[in-house]
Amino acid sequence: MRALLLQAALALGAAVTPGAAQSPPPAKLAQSIERIYGAGARVDTVHVDSAEVYRISRGGILLGFAAVRNVTGKDQPITYLVATDSADALRDIDILVYREPRGGEVAYEAWRKQFRGKTSAAPLQVGKDIRNVSGATISANAVTRGVRRTVADLTAWHAAGKLK
Repeated sequence: MRALLLQAALALGAAVTPGAAQSPPPAKLAQSIERIYGAGARVDTVHVDSAEVYRISRGGILLGFAAVRNVTGKDQPITYLVATDSADALRDIDILVYREPRGGEVAYEAWRKQFRGKTSAAPLQVGKDIRNVSGATISANAVTRGVRRTVADLTAWHAAGKLK
């Protein structure tokens, strides 16, 4: 099953949001999806508007959706993944490629875990429900804004029936 997940992610790895600065390494994407959804998850690509969304399932049961996007930190793009469950709550986020010389703490588990369980109804704002990271203020704000937009898009597309 792990090989199936990796194979699917490798096929998906080159297909990231249009205008993306750089696609994540396929192996990193596969590891992230497996970490979040568990071994044996099936990954299907759904095209919605101009975006690609990953529909994640196991044994025919929907586990959730994921999307890869980029935001700009101080000077460089930050490639991240947002993963939701079937009820549109955030399962997790992952930083797939961090290019800035400082602020990489946004990729640490301690910072990322505060997003888990949040929905599009949450403020998702640094200083409100998301902690700032000393030395990574620009990155923390950029990633938080990006996650807020991504979870809003995933939720809206799911509610509209576009993620089948």
